[in-house]
Amino acid sequence: MRTEFEFELPRGYVDDSGTVHRLGVMRLATARDELIPLRDMRVQENPAYLSVVLLGRVITRLGTLPLVHDGVVENMFASDLAFLQDFYRQVNAEGHTRAAVTCPHCEEPFEVELGGSRLGES
Repeated sequence: MRTEFEFELPRGYVDDSGTVHRLGVMRLATARDELIPLRDMRVQENPAYLSVVLLGRVITRLGTLPLVHDGVVENMFASDLAFLQDFYRQVNAEGHTRAAVTCPHCEEPFEVELGGSRLGES
């Protein structure tokens, strides 16, 4: 069973030294991962903070960062946070990072990989 999924952020996290980190790995969430953040005071004060704390627990690698935590996630660009929230839902609900789509021109169904890449890249 696959429990870790690679991704590429649309923009990338910029660390204090200006290095951009785009490639990462997210693991499947456990029940504990989803329950522990509910006790976090920041989440209790602002429920929207739940995804930041949760993503900080399940992202196991991001570029060359030695550690990924909620402080890293809260400093990401909004587009990267939205991407990770969608990616989290996809891997934890479906267990994979593929989505079924239909070509708007020929109406042929096919699958796309949601692991992330720049627009126009395959």
